Amino acid sequence: RLKKWLDLRFHGTMEWMAKDPKRRSDPAEILPGCRSLVVVGMNYYTDHTPDESKAAGRIARYAWGKDYHGFMKERLVQLENFLRSRVPDAQTKSYVDTGPIMEKPWAQEAGIGWIGKHTNIVSTDFGSWLLLGEILTTVAFDCDEPALDLCGTCSLCIQACPTGAIVEPYLLDAERCISYLTIEYRGSVDDLPAELRKKIGNRIFGCDDCLDICPFNISAKPTVEPGFQPIPWTLHPQLPALVNLTKDEFQSLTKGSPLRRPKHEGFIRNVQIGLDNHAPRIPLS
Repeated sequence: RLKKWLDLRFHGTMEWMAKDPKRRSDPAEILPGCRSLVVVGMNYYTDHTPDESKAAGRIARYAWGKDYHGFMKERLVQLENFLRSRVPDAQTKSYVDTGPIMEKPWAQEAGIGWIGKHTNIVSTDFGSWLLLGEILTTVAFDCDEPALDLCGTCSLCIQACPTGAIVEPYLLDAERCISYLTIEYRGSVDDLPAELRKKIGNRIFGCDDCLDICPFNISAKPTVEPGFQPIPWTLHPQLPALVNLTKDEFQSLTKGSPLRRPKHEGFIRNVQIGLDNHAPRIPLS
């Protein structure tokens, strides 16, 4: 799947995805002597209801709280330390969405969940609301049973995508994906086709449409992790106020949050698109 995705240029401007695919698909290229991967999933679902008024922006659920990379990495380091206390000569290396690891296929192999048609992990216990981390180690563990794909004939996530980014089951065109366009894409407002700008709507960071619709979310339980509890303003981000944020104000507002990822320029671009879709600008004559 990785080769097909790259060959189709569906990774957009994320050129790091195309670098050294062998290293990305073989953990032993990252940690010599690697014999096992310990894959973990952290539930980030909260049952808060965001503001749905027209003047409010929409932020992906995982970004309502603190940046998970920090506190999830701390847990993995604790697990690494525990492992080395039991096996002193063990070598380990851990990642939280930060290394050249094909973490979703490994999560499926480890039984965490399966890769859904929206290309995200789905769990029978937690629905679509899992974030992944992994520890590579030279210790040989017994393997868990891989998770079975239970999507069946369901195609709700494909139908729910506002931009048609899920071009076929299990294949996503990042250049049409609102999460990519509002987080990783570095172009200006005018660099985006008008058709895509309109479909972005009021989403200013990410998009959960394909996740929200998944039937397996019926079993989702609210997280007990304090770090995922929403920072109040992220549930009702007011576009007219946010569009005028200075760089310093943006840095202060997003301290310790994943919302820093698109940088000040990208965030303001997203807010401007949201405002334009709410009340289009009138061109100056």
